[in-house]
Amino acid sequence: MTAQLTFYSTSACHLCELAEQMLALFEQQGVCSIDKVDIANSDVLLERYGIRIPVVRNSQGEELGWPFSPEQVLQLMA
Repeated sequence: MTAQLTFYSTSACHLCELAEQMLALFEQQGVCSIDKVDIANSDVLLERYGIRIPVVRNSQGEELGWPFSPEQVLQLMA
């Protein structure tokens, strides 16, 4: 069973691009499925994550804000 992750980011965010590359490797290996959410489309998400993105969230509601390592993402998926 693959982990379900939500990736909060926005366009023109260099750190988001770095995080997305890392997460894409996990998705390509089949260890997770990623739902990418652009926070610019929601005032609520902008307020919550605006200065914290990129943020990864698991299905239990646990979150990692940048910077995070591949090892931390694996722990989040466990």
